Amino acid sequence: MHAVIMAGGRGTRFWPRSREKKPKHLLDIVSNRTIIQETVDRIKPLIKPKNILIVTGRKHARELMRQLPEVPAKNILIEPIGRNTAACIGLAAVHIQKKAKDDVMVVLPSDHGIGDPERYRTVIAAAARVAEKENTLVTIGIQPTSPHTGFGYMEGGASIGQVAGHALLRVKSFREKPDRRQAQAFLQSGNFFWNSGMFVWKASTILNEIERFLPDLYSGLMTIKSSLGKSSEAKILSTIYKGLTPISIDYGVMEKAKDVFVIPASFGWSDVGSWDALWEISSKDGRGNALAGGSQAIFESTENALVYSPNKLVALVGMKDVIVVETKDALLICKKGRSQDVKKIVDALAAKKLTQYL
Repeated sequence: MHAVIMAGGRGTRFWPRSREKKPKHLLDIVSNRTIIQETVDRIKPLIKPKNILIVTGRKHARELMRQLPEVPAKNILIEPIGRNTAACIGLAAVHIQKKAKDDVMVVLPSDHGIGDPERYRTVIAAAARVAEKENTLVTIGIQPTSPHTGFGYMEGGASIGQVAGHALLRVKSFREKPDRRQAQAFLQSGNFFWNSGMFVWKASTILNEIERFLPDLYSGLMTIKSSLGKSSEAKILSTIYKGLTPISIDYGVMEKAKDVFVIPASFGWSDVGSWDALWEISSKDGRGNALAGGSQAIFESTENALVYSPNKLVALVGMKDVIVVETKDALLICKKGRSQDVKKIVDALAAKKLTQYL
């Protein structure tokens, strides 16, 4: 079994902590380990580091090698340009086939948080059993705890039975991020799950589906595969990637494939997608105030606040539902519930050519 960790993205909603040179997954936001170190730590009891592949861009490859010395440098697969998750996953699949002929690959985002790693591993192991036996696409669906509008959803269909004590359902449909009313209906129905972005399948299975639904991508991947280990590999990889149309694995394959299974799970999952999400998973005082990153703060008549300020003491008086994030060169003050809009600050900085803050 191989793990494929997708380590692209900019993490713009975590500005000013997250920057182009050090996006969210390379930061120690949740604990004293970086998020990607925690991701690797969680899967290592199931999959040895020699079988862990990390797909990333050139800017971050060296830092990943530094943070993850247990993962062989040759397992850091560098995309010449980002082309979304279908290309990322396909590239990893052809490398796995080159190395191991065919194997189950566990595809994981690099930047999520998990509260119960042991239960998480039992779910992954169960999904791998299904993928190996049935030659099918398996995804992990998170039992929703709120009518969240920031996640995609999947609808569970017919029950296939159980695998190692975990329910296995056929996926009836995938749904895009809903509005509040739709999300509430999904929650009340009891058969909708958050799309975690975690997938389990054999390398050959996903490549067959890419061939069916994304033939241009498949053709490019086969050209890349034929060049692996040759002097022409880097040049061919660069040439092929420049011509690829960016598309996610969800749009390109999962929403079209016939046989997709889901294992509903609950193991304290968070996409850690924003400062609000960090507040949700953080320890809080009796008034809902949370500290992150070893910060110090005094809360006077203040409730439901998050402070990230490792370098300065922060004092809040008479505040409610506020996020304060301080770094050496920037300060963010944000209304809680609006941290998804922090990415608009990044866009504004780019428009004003204030690149030193990006």
